[in-house]
Amino acid sequence: MPRRKRNWRPNMFYHVVMRGNNRQNIYETREDHMHLMRAFEYTYTKYPFTILAYCIMTNHYHLLISSQIELSKIMAYINRRYSDYYSKRYNHVGRLYEKRYYSVLAEGPNAILAISNYIHRNPIETTVPLVEKMEDYPYSSFQYYANEKKQPPRFLDTELVPSFLPQKFNKSKSAYCHYCLVYRHEVEGERERVL
Repeated sequence: MPRRKRNWRPNMFYHVVMRGNNRQNIYETREDHMHLMRAFEYTYTKYPFTILAYCIMTNHYHLLISSQIELSKIMAYINRRYSDYYSKRYNHVGRLYEKRYYSVLAEGPNAILAISNYIHRNPIETTVPLVEKMEDYPYSSFQYYANEKKQPPRFLDTELVPSFLPQKFNKSKSAYCHYCLVYRHEVEGERERVL
């Protein structure tokens, strides 16, 4: 039976999750994380895209991503590039990823705000938090919102999400960081499905 075609719309933001097969850890070392980031950069040069938030955990990663190019092409390039690296480095044979990537359309500014918040809170929402402070997690885009001196990757836009903050907040990156620290969002019951 053929796979169902995904409902994809250009220039709309999607929450994407990619998880290791059998929930195995596939991003354990600093080099693993850095190679996935290099896969993003490599893919960006072929198929430009915009990411508003990302977080690489040990067995999965999250993206809030948009492009004019069909998302499946972008994800295929990223995942193939990382799979090739992983297979060579660890002599891995077989499937690296559990199944096709999960994606859901972020329908409007409130959804984009909630999903980016959810993605950025991942390192502190695990059973045992990976860091005390979200800005200390080195494999998340939150560090670029929290520290204006850090140069973000070319594909990361840190200006749009703060513009969606509720009226009581000013529309700055520091206000967005405060928002992420104070407000916890569950996104589509995803915490239970992904972790």
